[in-house]
Formats: sequence, C-alpha cells, structure tokens
Amino acid sequence: MAVMPMKRMTIIAMRRDRKQLLEFLQRQGTAEIDTDTEEDGRYKKIDVSAQKQIFEKNIRSMEDALEVLGKYEPEKSGLLSSLAGRKTLTLEEFQEALEKRDNVLSVVSKINSLYRDYSESLAAVPKAEMDKEALAPWTGFDLPLDFQGTKKTVSFIGTLNGQLSLEDIYVMLGELCECPDEVDVRIITTNDTSTAVMFTTLRKNEDALNDALHRMSFTKAPSQASVSEGGQPLTPAKAIERIDAQQQRASAKRQQIISDIKGFADRREDIRLIMDYFKMRSDKYDVIGKLNQSDHVVIIHGYVPAVDADKLESALNDRFDLACDFSDPEEDEDVPVKLHNNAFAAPVEGVIASYSLPGKGEIDPSMAVAVFYYFFFGLMLSDAAYGIIIALACGIILKKFKNMEEAVKKTFQMFFYCGIATTIVGFIFGSFFGDVVSSVAQTFFHVPEATAGKLLPPIWFNPLDDPIRMLTFCFAVGLVHLFTGLGILMYQDIKNGHVLDAIYDGLFWYMFVGGCVVLLLCLPMITGMLGLSFTLGPTVKTVSIWVAIIGFIGVVLFSGRESRNWGKRLAKGLYGAYGITSYLSDVLSYSRLLALGLATSVISSVFNTMAGMVGGALPVVIGVILYAVIFVIGHILNLAINALGAYVHTNRLQYVEFFGKFYNGGGRPFEPFEEKTKYFKVKEEI
Repeated sequence: MAVMPMKRMTIIAMRRDRKQLLEFLQRQGTAEIDTDTEEDGRYKKIDVSAQKQIFEKNIRSMEDALEVLGKYEPEKSGLLSSLAGRKTLTLEEFQEALEKRDNVLSVVSKINSLYRDYSESLAAVPKAEMDKEALAPWTGFDLPLDFQGTKKTVSFIGTLNGQLSLEDIYVMLGELCECPDEVDVRIITTNDTSTAVMFTTLRKNEDALNDALHRMSFTKAPSQASVSEGGQPLTPAKAIERIDAQQQRASAKRQQIISDIKGFADRREDIRLIMDYFKMRSDKYDVIGKLNQSDHVVIIHGYVPAVDADKLESALNDRFDLACDFSDPEEDEDVPVKLHNNAFAAPVEGVIASYSLPGKGEIDPSMAVAVFYYFFFGLMLSDAAYGIIIALACGIILKKFKNMEEAVKKTFQMFFYCGIATTIVGFIFGSFFGDVVSSVAQTFFHVPEATAGKLLPPIWFNPLDDPIRMLTFCFAVGLVHLFTGLGILMYQDIKNGHVLDAIYDGLFWYMFVGGCVVLLLCLPMITGMLGLSFTLGPTVKTVSIWVAIIGFIGVVLFSGRESRNWGKRLAKGLYGAYGITSYLSDVLSYSRLLALGLATSVISSVFNTMAGMVGGALPVVIGVILYAVIFVIGHILNLAINALGAYVHTNRLQYVEFFGKFYNGGGRPFEPFEEKTKYFKVKEEI
C-alpha cells in the first residue's frame, strides 16, 4: 500500500511548440498541469474562447449526427458492449485517420441537413391534415372557397353555428338584414355543430349583408391560397386531391431522406474518431488559455509521479527544444495524491477515493481495507454458490473485455475477489444455495432428513444451528478490525516522527479497551452469554484490571494535552475516556455480519422449502420443472438483494468504524492532463 511520490514539474518551452508539446503530454497522460498560476508583468494568459467555441460546435454537430444515425440505423451491440472500453490507436493510425477530417465534417453536415429537411417535411403533416379536415364539409361544393362573387353580385362562403335549415337562416336574416328578400342562401352541408352555407346578393347590399352575417357569428370558409393549380383556386374536392398528392410526394421524399441517412452508417466510426479529436483539441486549448506565456516562451507547471519523471524528461528533451526540471515539492505544497497497489489491493482504491484520498502524512490504507472488505462481503453473503456465480461472472467479463476502462476494471476485480471470499465462507459455514443439497435429496430421492443434512456438512459450523457462536465470532472480527485501525494510527504517528502521539492516542487506547475486553472474558456471566467454553483465571483478571486502569489514566491525562490549563485538560481527558462507549457501539455494529449472513441463508432455505413442497406433491417431471422455476426465481432475487446489502454494509463498516479510528483523508486526487475521449485513445510509446 503506497501513496505515489510526486515530482514538481516545470517546463519552459518555445511558444511555437506549445500545441505539439501539450498534445504529447496529453497522449502520455502522466502529468497534471497546474492551471491556477497567476499572471505577472511579462507572462500573461491568452483568450482562446473563439477557438473553443468552434471545437465545441463541431462536437455538438457530430453528436447530433451520431444521434440521427442511431435513430434510423441502430448499431448492433451486445448487452455488455459498453464494457469494451475505448479502442486504442497508435499515433500513426490516428494521424492517418485525421486526413479524413474535412470529409467527415462534410458528411456530418450532410446528415444534419438531411435530418433538418426530414423534420421540416414531417412538421408540415399536421397542417396538411388540418387543411383537409377544414375542407371536408365542402367536398360537394362546386366553386372555390375563395369565390367572392361576380361583377354585379357578391358571395359570402362560410359556416354558421348549429344545425340550421334554410327557413331558420331566412328568419335570422329577416331580423338582422335590411334586404333579406334580395339574398340567395345555399346550404352546402350541415351537422350537429355547424352549417356550411353560401350567401349571394347584389353588390349594393354587400355592407348590409356583411353586417348581418357578423351578428350571426358567421365564420368565413378556410382559405385555399396554399392549394391552387396554375395560380387558379381549386374546388374543395380538387384541393383535397391536391393535398393528398402533396403528402404522398412528401412521404416519398422522407423515405428517400431516411435511406440517404442510412447510407452514411458506415461512417459512424470516422465521425466518432474526429469527434474525439475535437474533444482533445478543446481540452488542449482550455489548458493553453490558462498557461503563462510571452511572445516567445510558454511556462508549464505541474506534477508527475516520481516513477514517470525520468522517462518523461528524457522524452521531452528528445522531441522539443525546451528546459525542464523535476524537483521534490515543498512541504507546504498541495501535492495531488495517486495510489499504487498490487493486484489484490488496487481494486478497492475506488472505495477509498469515494470516501477521501489520504491527506498529508497519512498512509494508503488500501491493503488493510482490501483484506477486511473481501472478508466482510463474504461473511454477509455467505453462500458458496452465490460466490461462485459472482466470481465466474466477473472473471469472464474481465477476460473478455481486456480493454475496459481502468475504473470499471477495478470494480469487476473487486467483486471477483468478493466472490472468491463468499465462496470460501460459504463452504466454511456449509451453505450452497442454502440447503439445496438436502432439499433435493429429501424431495426427489426420499433421503431421511438426518442423513440429507450431512451430505454437504460445514467445514466449521452452521450459523443457523448456533447463531450465538457466530455472533461472538463477528464481535471478535470487529475488535480485530478496530484494533487494526488503531495500529495504523500508531504506525502513521511513528512514521511522521510523533512517537509520543502514538503512545497517547494508540497504545493507551489499546490498553484501556483491550484490558476491558480481557476483563469481560474473566466473568463467567459474559462468557456464558457469548457461548464460550472457557473463562480466564483470576491472575489474568488482575492483570487486565491494571492494564485497563493504566490505559484509562493515560487517556485521561493525555487526550486533552493541547490545553495548558490542567482543569480543562482533565475535563477533556475524562470526556475522551468516555469514548470507550463508542468502541462498544462500534463492536455491536459488527452484528450486521451475523444479521446479513443469516438473512441470506434463511431466505435461501425458505425458497428451497417452497420448491420442495410444490415439487414433492406433484408427479416427478412436473415437480422437477416447478422446483427449478421456484428455485431459479427465488435465488436470483435473494442474490440480488443480499449482494446489494453486503456491498452497502461492507462500505459502512469501512467508512464509519474503521476509518473513524485513524483516517481523516482530504487528499486532492491526481488529475492528469490526458485524453478524456469517449470512443478512442491514442497511445504513443516513449
């Protein structure tokens, strides 16, 4: 377990080389660039917002094009294809692909243009349908709806509210119009809600009729300006035919557009690569805009893991005309943190990072976390078959998708080890799909219960038969976990030269808590409650009392040692000694190991019993099928629920009980300037 040492990087390069230099650092992904430097009189930052806007616009266009291709020509992919990770290209392959950049941009523009045409055509469909619906009542009318009369007559074509007869309309005209006898009324169609009608009169009566129609809530017929032939209006029936023909042509055009879009499906990979290219350029210009530079020189500050410093320095000097320096950071510098562990401990680095990375002076707890993490997960899930399923699934995925992203890979590695631990614990406690071996033997082979229970005996004992024994074991494991945290605290203090702090904050607590624990084991009542077959003797009891007293005195005297006033110091010390109650609550928290382990076993046994009751009461063939159905559904649910519970509570035991004893965190994660692309990554060997 180790926090990687860092080197402070300073590069002074020619401004003309800045883009190539940053591209090289980006491909290597080993350096974090400090972008918080302040300007001085000679070196200033430049505005790159215009260039970034161009890159981001291109990225958005390509995202839109890929979305269009995905909509009309979905890409065939497997259920786990998202785990494949980014495709790796050599620098030569990448540079060769960039030669297609202009062509790809043209393709993207064409795809988006086609989709805009398609969208505009589709948006016109509702209007055409509304026009047809508006014209439907007039299909039997033999004049255009825009007809306004002759040289001597004027016509009003439209609708009146309600279902009206010719007599009704003339009655209304008689009440509202001065010349009803000079008006010709022609009803076109009528229904429950409206009446389509044409009014014709002499032009001298136009104003009077218009005023009367207004008071009758007359609504003019829909305009046909958009539907004509040779500039001449059409009759409603002909207009509907024209609209139908236009819709058919528009539909054919949309189908052709979709076909054209699908024709670009084979350019999907090219679009993705160029999109990643613009993403890299955008990130590069983001850094360029935050660097101090003069007319001829650019200065780059940052951090590099010490293990990579020499190799990077040699590569920079070989490729560029520059001066670079890699030095040890100052004590007060905010140095980023990067963890480095072996294959067993590295998978839990994400668990630690989710809480907080080690702060200044703290060690990397990955190895200790890994040991307890896998073990606790196994105790909580505690079924060998479930462990085998998890380990096999994760192992197959890791083997098949070797190029998956590092964070995802570590997650699967973590659950692989959790699966192995679960398998081991399951065999130790005799659980394999609960008691499925016994259940099958009794249901289908009629083996006596006493004999069936011995077919897969536990290596140690079955927690369902002796839960008190399991609870005692969980408490013991919890004490080891907590004392390990105290041990790490002492190690950190000694490593940082604070030997007395190690004694005050570690050793005295070991004596205080440890003495109390041993004292409890000297009491027959306690050992009886815990199901232990032994009770420690009086000599051990006397020694434990004195050890606990010395530890208590040490805690009281030195817990508040930062205070010079002895009254405050003793008060803080007594309050600190009260913290032993937190140890009691912490130890009790480990009872969750028992609770979740028993839950897994009990639920498994319940489903097995249900399957056995159904399967045993039916003919063999049907019984086997129903047994299998209940078995599979039940154990899938049990595995999903209890695996989630094991994961959550394992994290809780690390974050609350374990880290609470020694770990503050607060470290800043190492964030290298690298290719934050989505589909491809470029690898340049140095």
